[in-house]
Amino acid sequence: MAFNHKHLIDITEYSADDIMQILETALVMKEVNERKVKKLPTLKGLTVVNMFNEPSTRTRSSFELAEKRLSCDTLNFGGSSTSSVKGESLADTMETLSAYKIDCVVVRDKHAGVPEYISHHTNASIIDAGDGKHQHPTQALLDLFSIWRAKGRLDGLNVAVVGDIGHSRVCGSLIPALKIMGASVTVVAPNTLLPARPEVLGADHVSSNFDEVLPEMDAVYMLRIQRERLEGAPYPSLREYNMLYGLTEERDKLMKPDAIICHPGPINRGVELDSFMADHPQRSVILDQVYSGICTRMSVLYWLLGGNENGLAD
Repeated sequence: MAFNHKHLIDITEYSADDIMQILETALVMKEVNERKVKKLPTLKGLTVVNMFNEPSTRTRSSFELAEKRLSCDTLNFGGSSTSSVKGESLADTMETLSAYKIDCVVVRDKHAGVPEYISHHTNASIIDAGDGKHQHPTQALLDLFSIWRAKGRLDGLNVAVVGDIGHSRVCGSLIPALKIMGASVTVVAPNTLLPARPEVLGADHVSSNFDEVLPEMDAVYMLRIQRERLEGAPYPSLREYNMLYGLTEERDKLMKPDAIICHPGPINRGVELDSFMADHPQRSVILDQVYSGICTRMSVLYWLLGGNENGLAD
């Protein structure tokens, strides 16, 4: 099966068939991760650089595990340990790394557009692991994978994305990805946590009334308030925010019996989610999203670095 992409930077460059190809291969990778020996020789001899210029727990650890389980050689790079602190430009840094004949760079940066920029200074494949408030495409793919496995489909689902929409790079990839796969998306937030022009998100509906929207949803995706990116005070207090937009035990009664709860992590318990909902044994797929990160990122690496159906055999 052909896969005609070199990079994963902008999820909107991927078709529904491309995304489904990644999700179906992630199912195979899930089987690999459930073996005693969780390893394939598929990408042996290929080198992946993890350039994380911004803190990360889930994304970084799952990429590193994904690379190791596909037998890649890896180099972890970024932050204060690089020559950028001496004034070296990003372009020069990237060209230096490229001189090592690397095959892929997984990049996270606080500045939007960095993955696209460095793609012009290397022949390696680039995977955007989150850039500023712009995109986070592998997060969107692992979210789709968890929702697809929980609900059995993506087409025709009603999904609410709730919370700090305006500062979330997750939204920049998740909303378009859901739309590509045929889901209907409603964003729910106070006006102060929406972008200046909410229509640019591509959602079907925008609402400030969580209780009105909740009964119609098949999946509810709760976002963390990005306190590190906020300026000023966009809401009176965390307590008031929780009362209006928190997914609480009381709101459980408003949800469809089979509706699921998603969150990209880390969770601010008592703010966007209370513990009853975060740990709900039937509804919450939050830990499944964490696990899906390894499976989906293995699939992305596999296809971007020249995988084929024959290569899945061990």
